[in-house]
Amino acid sequence: MKRGAKYVLLACVGLLLHVPFSIMGAARAQALPLGETAVASVLTCGAGDDFYTTFGHTALRITDTAAGIDNVYNYGTFDFDTPHFYWKFMRGQLDYMLGRTTFRRFVRSYRAEGRAVWEQRLLLTPQEVNNLYLMLEWNYEPENRYYRYDLFRDNCATRIRDVVASACGKQEIAYDAWEGHSYRYWLHAATAGGCLEWWIVGVDMLLGLPADHVCDNAESMFYPLSMMTLYAGATRGAAPLVASSQELLQDTRVPLSRSFPPVVVFALLFAVVAVLTWLRKLPRWVDRTLYVMAGVLGCFLLFMWFGTSHYCTAWNLNILWASPLLLLIAIRMERSPLWALWLQEACFAVAAVWVVVCGLSLALLPVIFMLALRVATLLRR
Repeated sequence: MKRGAKYVLLACVGLLLHVPFSIMGAARAQALPLGETAVASVLTCGAGDDFYTTFGHTALRITDTAAGIDNVYNYGTFDFDTPHFYWKFMRGQLDYMLGRTTFRRFVRSYRAEGRAVWEQRLLLTPQEVNNLYLMLEWNYEPENRYYRYDLFRDNCATRIRDVVASACGKQEIAYDAWEGHSYRYWLHAATAGGCLEWWIVGVDMLLGLPADHVCDNAESMFYPLSMMTLYAGATRGAAPLVASSQELLQDTRVPLSRSFPPVVVFALLFAVVAVLTWLRKLPRWVDRTLYVMAGVLGCFLLFMWFGTSHYCTAWNLNILWASPLLLLIAIRMERSPLWALWLQEACFAVAAVWVVVCGLSLALLPVIFMLALRVATLLRR
């Protein structure tokens, strides 16, 4: 932004108004920072071992050999030193920011983590590459680089999607037909066949009905690997969007050890409780413990719904089985009002249907059945 600052400002205004740079005059066009051979690429990164790298990552690479520029722009960075970091993260009020580094450092970092990286070179005109570069540089300014992160609607991949579309101007990007899937489906796809069954159980507990929204092409691109697939078949007019693709780094991570599947753990727990219920030998303190744990979880889910800014944790039907009403039942036990017991049983039934229909982790079903069985014994008494 130091070089030709006057013309860079004019160029950014032109971008915002979707005005082609060519009509700004030959003198201004000569002030563009990148040469005719500059190229732009989308970098897609595979999953990592940390929880926040589970779904991969997307970044943009701008290369101009003549000008000595080879930068990677990354919208997925955040500052651990932010005051009250974890509280802001939990409440959905943590700002992410655009980071910039050299391509060499970027590759070195991902090679050290053993993560795969793919590069898709975009088929853009020199003007469009300059548009993209100027937009990224403007966005990297300290007053512009921060944004409010949203897992589904505004993340590292969707930001790249939007900035590429803006740089292309009025020539829209068309994608191949894509079978619609929900946000939740893509989260499950990212962890399929891995060792993250317990992690996905936690995710399914936290996410509400917004996660079951069926995505169109643009919305599916919140998931980096989905975005890479859609870009591979995308076109602009008669030309493809991607000129060439290559794998820069292979996944060399050591496979994580697989834990005991949660569906088996909860199924065994349900079987034990069912047998003890039949034998009438289950202590009362076990019931109270189950009710209190589920009730406290329900209170937390209500907080995530009403007390945070997270779009995806609203309308969480898990509170039907992890119900705060169970706290009342834990206190009253056999003296609980009949309406409360019948209402809770109805909630268990609706929750079980939701788990099956929307494809939540089946590990939740034994938990629901176990709680429903124990509340039924209170009705019998």
